[in-house]
Amino acid sequence: MSAAASNSPLSDANDQPSGGQNDPQNNGPLNKDIIFVAGLPRSGSTLLCQLLGEHPLVDPAIHSSPLFNCLTMLRERISDNEFFLSQLDPDFDTAYERLDQAFRGFVHGWFAHSEYQWVVDKNRGWLSQVDLVKLLNPRNKILICVRELGQIYGSIEAQHQKTLWIDFPDNLARLSAYDRGDRLFGNSGVVGSALNALKSVQDLPQPIQADLFYVVFEHLMLEPIAVMNNIYQWLGLPPHAINPQDLTVRPHESDSYYRFKYRHQTRQKISPPSPHSVSLRMEKELRKSFPWYYQVFYPGLAAGGAGEAENA
Repeated sequence: MSAAASNSPLSDANDQPSGGQNDPQNNGPLNKDIIFVAGLPRSGSTLLCQLLGEHPLVDPAIHSSPLFNCLTMLRERISDNEFFLSQLDPDFDTAYERLDQAFRGFVHGWFAHSEYQWVVDKNRGWLSQVDLVKLLNPRNKILICVRELGQIYGSIEAQHQKTLWIDFPDNLARLSAYDRGDRLFGNSGVVGSALNALKSVQDLPQPIQADLFYVVFEHLMLEPIAVMNNIYQWLGLPPHAINPQDLTVRPHESDSYYRFKYRHQTRQKISPPSPHSVSLRMEKELRKSFPWYYQVFYPGLAAGGAGEAENA
């Protein structure tokens, strides 16, 4: 499979350094450079974080982060709190500034334990809240992992076949393979909800698009050195040579939450996986249901070819 381009297909890569979180235009002291990682399931985010952690200036923590969930749940609870709402009436600006600084303080405290200047926060939820990422700092950037949809489905189904006596969190084991795919890629499915968020991202203003870097799984697997060099430069990190055949293996996050259907193992060597066998019916349904995705990231397949993806 030929490699797909890993920088944003909708804009030129921004090669300027991030400038740190202590930007004079920023509303509050966040003293860490946060690398946000989001994207589709089974698209290489764990490997990407492992490779980011190979850089000596980046905190090697690779687990999915609940920071996004904490911030959004806290926002919901505060927004429903009548006592807080009453503070907005007499002096909205002061109350809202207090709220803004409190959230920034929460983020600051979240990373205060790390001795590294650069930290990684991985959560698919950031795709739906890019405005929050930019609010924390207008110079924040997001790495977004994508993969050919049939291979995402094939990866999930292959793992399910290894764990047939364990059900999915949303009880998909009782369904046929095709119906499982229909649920997984539905609007509320694990893959479908992420795809909807990714589709909405395409409508963001061009300046924000420049701060999104699409990491195509196939390209990362085939040319990890080139992809990571581009990413380091785009983030504003100094160059660093990785060795794809001698990576640091770190403890992986809990897989029991997703019932071992979406593994997060790290390995010492990068070995491109063998293509998963996917029914022609499923492949056609995916391309029919998500034409925009193939047009942006896999135009060779969008054109109707049944072979390899061309450069996106």
